[in-house]
This record gives sequence, C-alpha cells and structure tokens, in this order.
Amino acid sequence: MYITNKILPELPAPSNAKGLIHWLKSNLFNGVFNSFFTLLAIFLLYKILPPIINWVFIDATWVADTREQCIGEGKGACWAYIGNRFDQIMYGFYPIDERWRPNLAGIMLILLTIPLFFEKTPKKSWLGGFILIVFPFIAYSLIHGGGLFGLEVIDTGKWGGLMLTLIISLVGILFALFLGTILALGRRSTMPIVKSLCVVFIEFWRGVPLITVLFMSSVMLPLFLPEGTDFDKLARAMIGIILFQSAYVAEVVRGGLQAIPKGQYEAASAMGLSYWKSMFLIILPQAMKLVIPGLVNTFIALFKDTTLVLIIGLFDVLAIIQNVLGSDNAWLGFFTEGLVFAAFTFWIFTFSMSRYSMALERKLDTGHRN
Repeated sequence: MYITNKILPELPAPSNAKGLIHWLKSNLFNGVFNSFFTLLAIFLLYKILPPIINWVFIDATWVADTREQCIGEGKGACWAYIGNRFDQIMYGFYPIDERWRPNLAGIMLILLTIPLFFEKTPKKSWLGGFILIVFPFIAYSLIHGGGLFGLEVIDTGKWGGLMLTLIISLVGILFALFLGTILALGRRSTMPIVKSLCVVFIEFWRGVPLITVLFMSSVMLPLFLPEGTDFDKLARAMIGIILFQSAYVAEVVRGGLQAIPKGQYEAASAMGLSYWKSMFLIILPQAMKLVIPGLVNTFIALFKDTTLVLIIGLFDVLAIIQNVLGSDNAWLGFFTEGLVFAAFTFWIFTFSMSRYSMALERKLDTGHRN
C-alpha cells in the first residue's frame, strides 16, 4: 500500500463527450495511423461496393422464363435462374410427386424442436430423447420409404440438393457428438488398453484428410465385404464423416474435461456416485458447457465438409449447382449466380449456428470467467 502526506494534483474531470463526432474521433480518426487506414478503407468500399450492389440488386433480373431474357448489355445477376431450378437445388433428383415426404419430415422436426427453446416446457428430457432416438427412424421411413409406413422406396442415389446436405449434417453431428464423447472419456481412462485404443483411433482419423476417407469408404470398403453385398453409398459416406469428425469432437470434449477442477471429481466420489453417474450427472454437463464454442466450430466445419461427398457420386446442394445446373443448356452461362446462392445458403446456416451457440453460452454462464 502506498501512503503519502503530499497533496496530489487534481485529476481532470472524465470526458462526457458523446455523439457521432466524438465516436468517430475516438475510434476511426484517433491519430495519423488510424486516420490513414480509415480513409483507405472508405476509398476501397467506394470502389468495390457500388458495382457489387448494381450486379446483385439494381441491374439484376428477378423474373424470366428463358436465359435469353437475362442476357443483355448492362444486365446484372440472373436470379430467375435460381427460381427456375429451385426445386432441383432443394431436392436433387428426388421424385416430384414424393417431395411431400421430406417436407413432412422437416416440418415434424421443426415442430418437435421448438418447445425445447422454452424453459417452462414440461418433460423436455423426454422430448429430447424422442427427437434423438425415435424421430430418426420416422424420418428415414418417410424419406426412404418402406419400413413403418410402407411407402414407395426412393433410392438414396436420387437424394440430393440441400435436403441431402442437411441429412448428412444432422446425422453426422448427432453421431459424431456421441462417439466423440465416448472417445474423450476413453482417452482419459485409467485402463491402459482402453486409453491406447482411443488414442490410436483419434490420432489416425485426425491425420487423414476427409476427402481420402470418403474415397476409401466408397472404393475400398466394398472390397472387404462379402461378395454380392450391396452397401448403400450414402451410408458409407455417413460412416466416414462420423468417424472422421468424432476424432475432432473427442479432442474438444477432452479439453473440457481437463478444465474441470479436480475437486469436482473428488466431490462426486465422496457422494458415492459411480464412474458413469459422476460423469453424466456432474462432470460432463460442466465440460460441455465450457466447450460450446469448440463444438460449434467443429459442427460448422462438418456442415461445410459435406460438399466433398461429390467425389463419391452424391449430389449435395453445391454439387447440384456445379455439375448438374452448370451444364444445363437451358440456362447455360449463369454459373456465378448458382455459386453465390450456394455460398449465401451455407452462410445462413453457419451464422445461425454461431449466433445460437453465443446465446447458449450466455444462458449457461455461471461465472467461470475471470
């Protein structure tokens, strides 16, 4: 502690300046260096933004029946091309008369998920269990056919577009989270064999590119199966994606487990809880809360990596735009619009995931931050 008998000089009163001028001086024109880069940024925006706005909005063609109506001097983007092929972008080659089936499955999932966002919803754990365990079988029976409802079977080779992207992403996220959590627990196990197997599994899959995993699952896996075995191509892709992403999820979850203080483990043991009860009731809930940013980052990477299924002959939303619509003679020449639409679609989903994770962090924050 510093003590003095001297009278210290008076400090100036805190600035109470407000308004736009004060904000600009404080943030954008605070010194020569900041002022220079601010002016440079304004100049670049002035040069770049107007042409982009003109192409995307002002000079764009929104309604047209043929490509000739979009072609002309000074015309911008032809968004009529997207509208004309929107059904194929959404569903791929799924039969038109049967598209009510994936629509019904999607509506059911949305209606079942909405109550989970309200704190006063009763039996939320039961509802969540129904969505995770029972609903996938209902959705598969609807989209694929056969099974529970006896509908016409639609081969997975006809699935495509955004529908296929969402199916691969949702299934991959669900199973990768489950398997990754088990691997993280196994890697921290005190049993040498279990720990070694988990370490080898995680390090192997983290060291192999996903494009190689998909190629091997499509080309090499059938060679190890009995002759005449027909293993669905989509199932092979999902297995490869799940195994690959589960290794990354495992490392994220392991980081959360290591961040939990040792006293939490000791307290759970002192209460007489078994290993699995202490993990699922005490340790894992706290660890999962801490690793939300890392998990969401992994899930976003998984969602974007679904575009690689093109190499094994599956047509997701980007593959439909790039390979099918890109060679469509009726609308040849508007490939850029398709890529922009695909990029915007992926951004909408990834941005929504990011914002929801931030809201979840704030909701679950219990004061661990310094």
